[in-house]
Amino acid sequence: MILDDSVAAVVTGGASGLGEATARALAAAGVKVAIFDLQADKGEAVAREIGGVFCRVDVTSDDCVDAGFAQARAAHGQERVLVNCAGTGNAVKTASRSKEDGSVKHFPIGAFDRIIQINLVGTFRCIARAAAGMLTLDPLADGERGAIVNTASVAAEDGQIGQAAYAASKAGIVGMTLPIARDLMSEGIRINTILPGIFDTPLLQGAPQPVKDALAASVPFPKRLGRPEEYARLALTMIECGYFNGEDVRLDGGIRMAPR
Repeated sequence: MILDDSVAAVVTGGASGLGEATARALAAAGVKVAIFDLQADKGEAVAREIGGVFCRVDVTSDDCVDAGFAQARAAHGQERVLVNCAGTGNAVKTASRSKEDGSVKHFPIGAFDRIIQINLVGTFRCIARAAAGMLTLDPLADGERGAIVNTASVAAEDGQIGQAAYAASKAGIVGMTLPIARDLMSEGIRINTILPGIFDTPLLQGAPQPVKDALAASVPFPKRLGRPEEYARLALTMIECGYFNGEDVRLDGGIRMAPR
């Protein structure tokens, strides 16, 4: 796919971090970008800077996602590109014993479900809406109608202590990538997933410097945190390269996460 001003894109989680970097990279290529996010102040600021549109969207709500796509399409037309970066995490052991009084508790099921609903179901909700919209487009010269990029995590393959919900949600994204690619293969819509390692995003920026230094040192090479623009570069490659389909790709400097 050639990225230019004839292409519209939706980036979920586009107000910060990996999503912001991707929204900026797409806009730099001339693409008309709509940002889906809950962070209105940040999202509107980024949208203004890149000449895009901000849509306040909660990916756990059917009505909210439908309204976001309607707003984005009213501004830019039907999207050919969807990049899913919206997501969150938590850290709770499956079951644990208190060191103070010996009491036992388990992972609250509501907290587990929340991560699944945002990361996994929210991603699929946006994929399904975007793919249905892409089916209305005329195919490009090579028969392509659209391209989708998802964000999983290396936790999908080597989740750490306390990451049962997060790892499950991200493994679900990996697991559905190939079936979705097969679902859409006759319609000219491709889908791929990136598994980022330890990236310098807002999630880490509040951590003490010694913690960030230790995380960087744990990466085999290069010994640093990933840069959001590196994620964006791979996302654009997946979109532009027509033979890239049904793949799950780690972007992690070669790291394999330890138990903790």
